Amino acid sequence: MPDQDVRLQHLKVWLEAQLPKLFLAQDWGVVPPATLTAASSDASFRRYFRWEGAGRTFIVMDAPPPQENCKPFVDIAHLLSKSGINVPKIYAEDLKQGFLLLNDLGQKTYLDVIDAENADPLFDDALDALLAYQQLPMDAPLPSYDVALLRRELELFPEWYIRRHLGIELDSHQLALWQRASDLLIDSALAQPKVLVHRDYMPRNLMHSEPNPGVLDFQDAVYGPVTYDVTCLFKDAFLSWPEERVQGWLKQYWQAAGAVGIPVQAQFEDFLRASDLMGVQRHLKVIGIFARICHRDGKPRYLADVPRFFAYIEAVLARRPELAELGELLASLRQPVGAAI
Repeated sequence: MPDQDVRLQHLKVWLEAQLPKLFLAQDWGVVPPATLTAASSDASFRRYFRWEGAGRTFIVMDAPPPQENCKPFVDIAHLLSKSGINVPKIYAEDLKQGFLLLNDLGQKTYLDVIDAENADPLFDDALDALLAYQQLPMDAPLPSYDVALLRRELELFPEWYIRRHLGIELDSHQLALWQRASDLLIDSALAQPKVLVHRDYMPRNLMHSEPNPGVLDFQDAVYGPVTYDVTCLFKDAFLSWPEERVQGWLKQYWQAAGAVGIPVQAQFEDFLRASDLMGVQRHLKVIGIFARICHRDGKPRYLADVPRFFAYIEAVLARRPELAELGELLASLRQPVGAAI
């Protein structure tokens, strides 16, 4: 797109001004000839480029204002680094233009490398990082996962998936079902102990690096429910695990969290229920977001993973009778739950 090309030219000019100062400060000598190639993009407006020259690499973030704001990324990177986890080091920043120069945490995400055989050690590392930042004191000026935010997220489902994607207007009975189900999910989330919440702690945002993992995409962090991130880790948008294996990992986390003083629920069954309901809140939100990305932003590929989230919801509905009204609503949408788009 032309506007992106203009931004890329501005980015290159900014980078050419920053690199000599960085090399001088680090005593790395003269800036070598280098290439700048696309590293990745995501569901937002952000883009990432990899600078490579003479065996040295950096990541350059392009986060165009006003759609994106780099400041939360910078602030939370500094906050998370206090817990000792591996987050990008910020070498240079221009918040007004939306440019960041970062160290390179590698080219492989967990999603690229994880499989049934190596999942245990990889998730061990991911849980160690999660436990580390959940022990940080909650004294940073971060938002809370309050009732307004939880409800705003949930409303993405009827607004973008039901109305925009399916073309269905809910009747009064369906709206009442939705309201009661939403209230139940919100009440469960608000009743949980609070910790720092990454909000997208999943294999796609974890780099296979040294030390492992490198943690990315944390700019939307809040203080909120203790089960949120660990549920997100194992009920991911892009890959699914057998239920018994997930429960084993959840128990491993619950025991380790309790041992280091993280305020998890006292009984594992209560923790599992909270995790189940937290997961349903997130899954409904993500389905709404994927529909919005398709219809508003013209990126339909994310809809291919909607059936995975309905499958997660179905599994919880089968064991949580208190969610029967949500099950009734989903069954009434004239499309089998989990059906192809």
